[in-house]
Amino acid sequence: MTATAPPVTEDVTGTIGTGTGTGTGRRRVPLVLRNRAFGAVWLGQVLTQAAVRMFQVGTAWWIVAYAVHDARGLASGLFMAACTLPAVALAPVVASAIARFAHRSLLRTAAALAGAAAGALALWAYGDGPPLAAVYAAGLALAACQAFFDPCLTTSVPELVDDADIEAATGFELSTQSLAGLGGALLGALTVDRAGVAGLAAGCAAAYLGAALLVTGARFHTLAPGTGGDAPDAGDGDAPSAPGGRRTLRRILAELPYVRRILVCFTAANLFTTAVFVVIPLYTRSVLAGGGGTGALLEASLGTGALVGSFTGTRVPGRPTVAGAWCLGLMALALALPGLFGHRFAVAGCLAVAGWCAGAVSVRFVALFQRLVPAADKPGFFAVMQAVLGASLPVASLAFGFAGDLVSPRTLCLVQGAGLLPAACALALLKAPPTAPAAPETAGGGR
Repeated sequence: MTATAPPVTEDVTGTIGTGTGTGTGRRRVPLVLRNRAFGAVWLGQVLTQAAVRMFQVGTAWWIVAYAVHDARGLASGLFMAACTLPAVALAPVVASAIARFAHRSLLRTAAALAGAAAGALALWAYGDGPPLAAVYAAGLALAACQAFFDPCLTTSVPELVDDADIEAATGFELSTQSLAGLGGALLGALTVDRAGVAGLAAGCAAAYLGAALLVTGARFHTLAPGTGGDAPDAGDGDAPSAPGGRRTLRRILAELPYVRRILVCFTAANLFTTAVFVVIPLYTRSVLAGGGGTGALLEASLGTGALVGSFTGTRVPGRPTVAGAWCLGLMALALALPGLFGHRFAVAGCLAVAGWCAGAVSVRFVALFQRLVPAADKPGFFAVMQAVLGASLPVASLAFGFAGDLVSPRTLCLVQGAGLLPAACALALLKAPPTAPAAPETAGGGR
């Protein structure tokens, strides 16, 4: 995709911008630098997702390497399942909260509560190893807070940027997970090796509280009820969204059959892609006979690939479903190859390719959803999207964790690759409805 984004004729400095110029010149500046409000909220999301990822990676390594000696796979799989349950179980509550409460207040509260939970675990773990149940409970609490934060931020994108910047904002927002995967993966296992669970939880608490401060200082502008257009800035950006006219989550998906089929395909794919977070610690210990540094290398490779993919996904040619199918096919190959050989740097390269595929697919489809889903339905839709995609995560974590105690991690890698192929084929066969708008072409400088 090479077309240049159209110049902006309206000065967007006001409450959501920072520069003094308008037009094409300003749009060459990265979005997070020319829009301070979006930049602050985006950095807050980087901190929250890095914290929860660091906690999950670090705890999974702590379980496999230190805390559990029998049934390590099941124990780590159970932990990862607990961390994915809130996004599924709380979906209706999350959708209602996003539609009812001011988005800035909801983001700030979620980050602050997560910081408090991590801080409490740090105090409990200081000087002694905490009970396994306490660590599981902390992971559940952090995941519950994140289940509110992520869809709320996605819904808030039109309140922070102009319509012409939605593609760029989506790329930055989706890159957050990649940055979190990279930073959290690098720090998680290494922190546990050096500072234990207490140090891990303390670092997470600091990140969450920092995110709460960043969100507090950002200003949101209010969208006119029932439209996708901008209303005049409300000043403090804390006016709650009008709840009137909200529809049920089931009805939202029923009226978007094309989107619903895409979500089903990715839910099936997630059964195999997300198992990588259970497989990596087992593969590191059993196949590579490595420590926290090796685990960090593999996790960081996955995160680096996803980060690059989130910024280059808009350049993948073809319709979103066709491009997504090719990416899933390539990802299947990348995840399966470690089952055939066990050289750490080759495995790291395969995970980097798999991460790139995940990042590229995500940015194409979330940007598509931003334009296909009516503005009034976005709070409910992004909550249900998180729930539908996350519904496979507990199943994948438990199934692959249990299987990890019975078969080699090499076999699990081959199963992951084979399981992605049907989802890739189903996605390739989807036909876009004639009324579906085409996503605008964007240049790399648009961000």
